[in-house]
Amino acid sequence: MRIIISPAKKMKENTHILPVKQLPLFIEETKQLLDYMKSLDYETLKSIWKCSDKLASLNYKRIQSMNLHEGLTPALISYEGLQYQYMGSTVFDSKAYAYLEEHLRILSGFYGVLRPFDGVVPYRLEMQSKLKGNHLDSLYDFWSSKLANQLMSESQTIVNLASKEYSDAISKHLSKKVHFLTCVFGEIIQNKVVEKGTLAKMARGEMVRYLSEKQIQDVEAIKSFDRLDYVFSHDLSNSTTYVFLKYK
Repeated sequence: MRIIISPAKKMKENTHILPVKQLPLFIEETKQLLDYMKSLDYETLKSIWKCSDKLASLNYKRIQSMNLHEGLTPALISYEGLQYQYMGSTVFDSKAYAYLEEHLRILSGFYGVLRPFDGVVPYRLEMQSKLKGNHLDSLYDFWSSKLANQLMSESQTIVNLASKEYSDAISKHLSKKVHFLTCVFGEIIQNKVVEKGTLAKMARGEMVRYLSEKQIQDVEAIKSFDRLDYVFSHDLSNSTTYVFLKYK
C-alpha cells in the first residue's frame, strides 16, 4: 500500500530535527526544471507562480542560488500547512517514521514523487503551473507516466489523500489492476457530500497520522478512522471511494 498526499506552498528549512536519508528519486528531472526556471526572468516567473511581489522576490532569489544537494531538509518536515500540522510530523516515534518511510509518498510539481526522508530545498512550483515554454509547458506532460509508474512499481494499492491537482498527475496513467482508493472527508449539504477545503486538509493530515500510529496495512482497516468527528459512511462509499462524514 502507498499513501499519496499533496505538498504545501509554504516550506521551511530545518536540518536539525531529522536526518536526510537520500536524494529524491527524480533528481535529474528536477535539475531540468531548475535549469529552465533559472533561464526565465523575474516577471515570467512571477506570472507562473501567480503570487505577490514579496513571495515572487523571495522565490526568484531562491531559484538563482538554488543547490539541490546542499542545505537539505527531509521532505516530511519541510512542508508547512494544515495537512502537515495535523499530521504532526515532528513528533512521531521511530515505528511511525518507519511506517511513513515505507508507505507515504508526497507528490510534487518540482520533485515528482518524494519519500518522507528525501532531502529537499524550499521551492515554489505547483503541479498545475504553466511554464510558458515551447517544449516545457505543462508539468502534467513533463512528468507524464513517470510518477504513476514509480508508484505502481512499489505497490498495486494506492490510497489517495492528495488534492485533485496532484492526484490527476497519476490517476490517468494507472493500470486497471491498481486499486486506487480516494478518501473523501465531507458533510451532507442539500443531499450532496461536500468537502470543505480547510477541514479536508486537516482530516487528510489526521488520517496519515492515524494510519502510521495504527500501522495500517490493509485498506479495510482505514474504515475505522474516527478522528476530528469524522466517521466512515457505508452507504456512500464503494471500493474506489471511502467517504467519511463529519457528525458534529
